[in-house]
Amino acid sequence: MFDLSSLFFVLSYLLIFLGIVGALVPILPGPLLIWLGTLVWAWADGFARIGWLTLLVLAVLTVIAWGADLGLTFLGSKRSGAGWRSIGVSILGGLLGAILLSSVPVVGTFIGAAIGSISALWLMEYRRAQVASANAAVLQQEEAAPGASNVQENKAAATRAVKGYVGGFLMAMAVEFIISLMMLSIFAWQAFL
Repeated sequence: MFDLSSLFFVLSYLLIFLGIVGALVPILPGPLLIWLGTLVWAWADGFARIGWLTLLVLAVLTVIAWGADLGLTFLGSKRSGAGWRSIGVSILGGLLGAILLSSVPVVGTFIGAAIGSISALWLMEYRRAQVASANAAVLQQEEAAPGASNVQENKAAATRAVKGYVGGFLMAMAVEFIISLMMLSIFAWQAFL
C-alpha cells in the first residue's frame, strides 16, 4: 500500500523550495510558502518533531517579512517624493506588465511586472511634477508653458522617485531573503537535528 505521508513530505519540500525562490522573486510569497511547507511537513510527521510553537515562531517571521516588504518599498518611495497615487498606479502597472508578458516562458511575468511597475511610477511622477510646476507658474503669474528647465526638473523628480522605489524594493527583498533563510534554518533544526 502507498504511504500517503511520503507524498506530503515531497509537497512540503516543494513548498519550501518555492518559498526560497519566492524570497528572491517578487511574485511568489516566499516566507508564506516556507511556512505552509513547514506546516505540511509537521502534519505529515504527526507534529512529532515540529510543534505548534515552532509554527507560531515561523508565522511571526512570515508576518515580519510581509510587513518589511510593504514598509521598506513604501518608505523608499515616499522618501524620494513619490505620491500615494503614483505608488498605487505602480502596483497596477506591475500587475498589467506581469499579465502582458506572461506568455514569455518563466521570466516574462517577472520582467513584465518590473517594467510595468517602474514605468507606471515614472510616468505618474513625471505627470505630477508637470502639474506642480504648471500650478507654480500660474501662482507666479508667469506663462504656463513649461520651459526646457522645467522638463528636466520633472524628469529628475520622476527618476528620483523610481530610484527610491527600486532601492526600497531591493532592501525589502534582502530582508525577506534573510528572514526566509532564518525560517529554513529553524525548520531544518527542528526537523532533522
